[in-house]
This record gives sequence, C-alpha cells and structure tokens, in this order.
Amino acid sequence: MSNHSQEWLQRSRNAVWHPCTQMKRHEQLPIIPVARGDGVWLEDFDGKRYIDSISSWWVNLFGHNHPRIKQAIREQLDSLEHVILAGFTHRPVVELSEKLHALTGLGHAFYASDGASATEIALKMSFHYWRNCGQAGKHRFVSLQHSYHGETAGALAVTDVPLFSATYAPLLQSNLRVASPDARLARPGESAADVALKAIADVEQLFQREAGQIAAIIIEPLVQGAAGMLMYDPVYLTRLRALCDQYQVHLIADEIAVGFGRTGTLFACEQAGIKPDFLCLSKGITGGYLPLSCVLTRDDIYKAFYDDDVSRGFLHSHSYTGNALACRAALEVLAIFEDEDILVRNAEKAAQFNRHLAWLQDTPGIRHVRQRGMIWAFDVETERSDFSLAFYRAMLERGCLTRPIGNTVYFMPPYVLEETHMQQLSESAQAVVAALAAQTASTGSSREMPLP
Repeated sequence: MSNHSQEWLQRSRNAVWHPCTQMKRHEQLPIIPVARGDGVWLEDFDGKRYIDSISSWWVNLFGHNHPRIKQAIREQLDSLEHVILAGFTHRPVVELSEKLHALTGLGHAFYASDGASATEIALKMSFHYWRNCGQAGKHRFVSLQHSYHGETAGALAVTDVPLFSATYAPLLQSNLRVASPDARLARPGESAADVALKAIADVEQLFQREAGQIAAIIIEPLVQGAAGMLMYDPVYLTRLRALCDQYQVHLIADEIAVGFGRTGTLFACEQAGIKPDFLCLSKGITGGYLPLSCVLTRDDIYKAFYDDDVSRGFLHSHSYTGNALACRAALEVLAIFEDEDILVRNAEKAAQFNRHLAWLQDTPGIRHVRQRGMIWAFDVETERSDFSLAFYRAMLERGCLTRPIGNTVYFMPPYVLEETHMQQLSESAQAVVAALAAQTASTGSSREMPLP
C-alpha cells in the first residue's frame, strides 16, 4: 500500500467512526481508501480495482459513475437543490410520488432519508391510524424470526438479529415474533411452499389470540437479507395478505433491500400478486447516488389523518424530507428501468451467472445454493469461527468486494454486471472456498489463517 493510501487509511481511523464495525479490528484489517468508482468497479488510491459485488450495501443499482443519473442531478442543481417540504412542494417530489403511485397502486408518498427511518414512519403511521380510528389497543407489532428492519429504536424493536438488538433491549418496545418461512428449513420431501404454509399457520394462531392488540406485521418480502439471504416461497405473502384482511392487521412490506428489481420483479410483492398496506422503499431508489427513503400507503389510511384536529395529523418530519436532488435521481432510476428494459436484461444476466456458479452444486461443504432475481447465496459448512472475515480478506486479494453474513456468501451486484465480472467472481469464490477448506483440514483449527 502506497504512502498516499496509508495516509487516508490513518486519517480515516483517526477521524471516522465506521458503521457496523468493531473499530479495533482495523488495527489488523486495513480499511480500503476508495479514490473512484466506475461501473462495477471501485478503485483505491494505488489503482487496484475491486468488483463491487454487494452494490455498496445493496444501493448501487446501475453501477458507479452512471452518466444518466449524474446528468439528472446536474440539471436539477441548476434549478433547486432543496426546500422545506412543510408548506412547500416542488416538481421532482410531485413527479416521483405520481410515478410510484402508478407503479404500486399506493399513494401519498411520505419521504425520509434512509431505510430505518422508513420503517419508523410505517410503524408510527400504523399505530396512529388505529388510534385515530378509536382502536388504541392495537399497539404491538409482529415480525419474523431473523428479521432485520433497521437500527433506530423503533426499527430495532421489530429486528431479530441479537448482534444488533440485544444491547439495546431495555430501550425497545416488546413486540411479537412468528416463525420464518426460510426455505432452508425444508425436511426431506418438503418443498419451499410447504415450509411457507407451516410458517403461515404460526401467524394465524397468533392473530387468533392477539389480533386485538396487533397494529401491523412487518416482513421483508421473499428474501430476509441481513439474516443471510433467507429466501421463501411467494405463497407465504399470498396467505399473509388474506390473514391480515381477516383479522384487521396492517401488512407492512419492507422492500428497502428487495425493491427495484432485486428479486426479478420491480417490487417483490408482485410475485405474490398482493398489495401491502404500507410499502417501505430506500437503498436502490436513487441508484445509490443520494440518501432517500419513502413510505407509500393506501388512500383510506391517509384519510384517517385528514382532519381539522392537528393532533390527528402525522406530525413526523425530517429536515431533508423529499430532497429535490434525491427525488430527481430517483426519477432517472425509474426512467432507466423503462428505457433499457432492465428487468428482462436482468433475467438474462441471472441465467448467465447461474451457469458460472454451477460448480456450487457439486462442491462438498456447500449447502442451500439459492438465487432469486439478482441475489445469489450459498452456505459454507465450516468450523472456522473467522470464516466471514477470512473469506472477505481473501476475496479482496483477488479484486472482489464481498461481505459474507456468518457462513453465508452472497452476491448482490449492480445490474451492469457483465460476463467477465461474473467469471472473476465465480472463479475467485471457488478458489477461496477450496483454499479455506484446505487450510482448516490441514491444521485442524478454526483460528484465523493467512490469506490464500
């Protein structure tokens, strides 16, 4: 690493508190100072390039340095960068809201800056709706086992990843959990749909007992991301929608990670033919260029807040709500989907990448190979407690940015991925899996090993 890179690395360690990170680890694990990005590539100050196979935490849909999104932001800068959205409005926020309504059938978009904020908004809206309707007893929320919905207090209260939530348990509202429909739980002879139907029975039993105090159930449609890309059958969503209607429980669809084409359709709920009561969007909404999140809901829910009494209104705000630059970027992202037939092209790319990853099916120690849309994942049987870190470091050496979740390796690349990138990711992963397995076998140890 050059002196220039070392300087930026040290300055970052001295000044920046990095997210989701035990900072002491960076005494041994170098931070990568990124100088520029282009397409699928990130480049450091020494000129080394890395394939961004996780879309920079799942946000970068069309690659770095995309000309159309950059130009849209430049044009917007010439007219309006931001204005308070309380009492004012502007063209990009109106056009984006209209476009999202046309795509989802849900209306009156409420904006914030990140996914956790969108979760908070949906939870508060549901709670407040029932209060406005004279049913204040409906104040609790249901989420799935292994769910993740963000790391603010309200979002953590419906998140079931102890690493994130356990420390803050005294701050969090007590809520309810139901079984995950994770297809990996299938027993011999069972299908993913069978697992989903067993899981939905757990929801029905809970609703029968507790519907009077349940405001909403929140789910990540089809893929539970932070849990390790757990995937499940769409029949779960179909049945859940029916149960929510039957027992008067709101359905909140957290499509923060899985929206905008990640699962193969523009929104994951489309694969079950359902419409949620609240739809949470963020991450890919601006293609990874600016922070933005959005909650869409049904018109009848909106009308329950429409009143002469100010206290019945939804008095929630963020300083950058509906930022004009972010909304303009989001409009361009949606235009790219239409103009370039992205969903069809993604299906072709997914089939191509599946062929490159065929080796996973026959590799000892690889389990639960799975794919939906532009998300791939597999589990590695290993006794190494340091597997995720060792895999991450070894892939960096080969010019690939990955971020395993425990012993789950996943790829969630930008949609501009080409076959040469697929080949590099596949061949690198195959070599690293084999090397780490060989090291463990030769030493009989799960301690951290040198990079292969």
